[in-house]
Amino acid sequence: MDPETISKKELLVVAGISYGQLYRWKRKGLIPEDWFQRKSTFTGQETFFPRERVLARIEKIKAMQDEDASLDEIADAVAPNLGEASMTLPEVRELSLVSPEAAELFAESVSDTTAPLVFGEVVSLAALDTLLKTGDVSLDEGRVVLGALQENYPAFEGRSADLLFVRRMGLSAALLVTSGADVRFDRAARVVARVNLSESAEALRAKLR
Repeated sequence: MDPETISKKELLVVAGISYGQLYRWKRKGLIPEDWFQRKSTFTGQETFFPRERVLARIEKIKAMQDEDASLDEIADAVAPNLGEASMTLPEVRELSLVSPEAAELFAESVSDTTAPLVFGEVVSLAALDTLLKTGDVSLDEGRVVLGALQENYPAFEGRSADLLFVRRMGLSAALLVTSGADVRFDRAARVVARVNLSESAEALRAKLR
């Protein structure tokens, strides 16, 4: 059994929810479609979820329901629409949404620092900032990360994606994969960090509130 996943049957018991609740939340976008992973087992096909993410998400949904939030309000909080807001880099700096180092790296990569950024670009900045603050990447490696995000993140619009930063024999690379995807490398490669961009979006949305 994979400790990083949880079966649907176990999830319903551990989280204390019904089948109907789970799929109602799925229809409202509270639980991402790509978290429902169909896998073959000795009893046939079964649905699994990323354990930590789905349990944390359900805990947040139930807490907001206890505060009488509607499903639409919860959806706005946990699954923000990345295309509905824009701001400029100076505004990002003024609101202290990311560190000065992350903002400076982004400024280096664009020709007009006053042009509006879509929310997805700010999410990319937040993910980069996370790696810089943890020390997982250097400033030079941050440029690699930012390039991968700027080039590839739009292709994941509407889907949950993870940013992976990998080192191999002195070389480094950044790539985006669908959340929950099982990614394998040769023994010489090491995944230094894996950042879920949906979680970065949620954290950013909370700051903007």
